[in-house]
Amino acid sequence: MKRQVKKETSLLKKYLIKNRQLSLVYNKQVVYNVSRKYIYLYERGFLTMAFIDLMKEKARQDKQTIVLPESKDKRTLIAAAQILEEGTADLIMIGKEEKILDGAGWLEVDLTGIKVVDPDLDPNFAHYAETLFELRKHKGMTLEKAEEILREDYITYGVMMVKEKIADGLVAGACHATADTLRPALQILKTAPGTELVSGFFIMDVPDCEFGNNGTFLFADCGLNQDPTAEELAAIADSSAKSYRALVGEKPVIAMLSHSTKGSAHHTLVDKVVKATEIAHEKYPQLDLDGELQLDAAIVPEVAKSKAKDSEVAGHANVLIFPNLDCGNIGYKLVQRLAKAEAYGPMLQGIARPVNDLSRGCSAEDIVGVVALTAVQAQMS
Repeated sequence: MKRQVKKETSLLKKYLIKNRQLSLVYNKQVVYNVSRKYIYLYERGFLTMAFIDLMKEKARQDKQTIVLPESKDKRTLIAAAQILEEGTADLIMIGKEEKILDGAGWLEVDLTGIKVVDPDLDPNFAHYAETLFELRKHKGMTLEKAEEILREDYITYGVMMVKEKIADGLVAGACHATADTLRPALQILKTAPGTELVSGFFIMDVPDCEFGNNGTFLFADCGLNQDPTAEELAAIADSSAKSYRALVGEKPVIAMLSHSTKGSAHHTLVDKVVKATEIAHEKYPQLDLDGELQLDAAIVPEVAKSKAKDSEVAGHANVLIFPNLDCGNIGYKLVQRLAKAEAYGPMLQGIARPVNDLSRGCSAEDIVGVVALTAVQAQMS
């Protein structure tokens, strides 16, 4: 029986891959009914779905329009071709159409179906310039300066398209610093209602991992706030809980991380996390949250029993809040490189409409994943 099941599982994987249906099975649940013969295998967990494949499937169900302003970056062109092929989003690229298509030809990728917007030819240019001027004139912006920015800064141009609902979201950062993406997003789109702080997070998908939600975690803040206060850490925890529930679809269990567990060490850095935990309990009592916890106490049940036996969060956390940017940035890269995890982000939370940053070390596949996540965010905005 086991040999037959193994054979049928292998055949089914080949069938699903060939027919682009491997992404239709998630957490042992049948999302797409291929045949009764194979439901047996699905329900018994012989086939599971990677987190990003679930996101791609969600993105396909209600396709959104995403702007990719970095049209001169070859990874972006390669990613765009894959996104169009997989059908996870409609795409807009900003720049000279001839140069973009020449680049695609040189890379031997197909951009059929992409929309290219050239600021010099776009009939919306004057409206965007006037809008930018009105938004920033209190900071000394002139109409001439607004026009200059829009011609030269494609990220700002893309953010204007998101503001005017020509597009549903934007992904950039492959060849720009985080500030270059964040600045126009905050200046033009502003923060979402009720948001205290914009922060950055990664969705980490760790292979062959029994911790978290079958290896799926949210890490924050890994890309934006360098040394958040206790109040800011609490706000990051609340935003991260919302992001985890929205994207992963599971209950967030939040650990406020430290080098100390429940008073095992004494230091001002520990005090900050203890205070953040207290604030979070007071302001966001609905959250399943605890701290201060060391990483092993947060995610490993056996360790939690000895270090934090009275904590309902310890040993079960899937949302990890780091005390500062050093810890968060180093932490996600360690897991990405040593555990071979997929790291999707840095995603931005707290902006009025979806704008997401990329690491400058990203691959084309990373861009594909972040676009899918951005599309799912846009569905919910």
